[in-house]
Amino acid sequence: MTATPTQIKHNLTFKQFVKQLPDADGRYELVNGEIVKILPTIRLHENVADFIENTFRDEVKRLNLNYRISGRIVVRTLTSNGREQGRHPDVSVVDKILWESQPFAHSAITEPLQLVVEVVSTNWEDDYIDKLDEYQRLGISEYWIVDYLALGSRDYLGNPKVATVFVYLLDENGVYQMTAFRGNERIVSRTFSELALTAEQVLDV
Repeated sequence: MTATPTQIKHNLTFKQFVKQLPDADGRYELVNGEIVKILPTIRLHENVADFIENTFRDEVKRLNLNYRISGRIVVRTLTSNGREQGRHPDVSVVDKILWESQPFAHSAITEPLQLVVEVVSTNWEDDYIDKLDEYQRLGISEYWIVDYLALGSRDYLGNPKVATVFVYLLDENGVYQMTAFRGNERIVSRTFSELALTAEQVLDV
């Protein structure tokens, strides 16, 4: 995603962010104390995110899993220095019991989600570095980075760069372990253990 500050709110907590979200249409994050509007993405980005969301929904329905799938959830994270952030993943998977425990609350979560997906945009460092660190610190069990345009650095994507789906799984020490999936390799997911999905199916939507 690409984001830009709204230039109206500063040094907000997550609670203040949720209460003071602008009425205007759009998606927003809390980044370094400021409300930041997520700029419209290209249609391919939306296609990839929608495909993943729909695939997860189908899997939940097929196996009657106790998850809610959404592209509208904001999650509270913390930076290394303890500052609250409000992140808006492209796709979120949340335990349905957790979601239904507060039916009149905002669609903002402070507990760890089961799985989040970020589809990479031009500000790729956010997904590979900042959000990775924050999602690990929160304890999100599974994190996908979908770099369908190979925008990240060669350190991640190789030389020449190749479009890749990265799956990070939290280990017993609370540290992410990463596996990269490319081409016709089947994506291995902890959350959806029976998922029959290859990297190219995601990357070539």
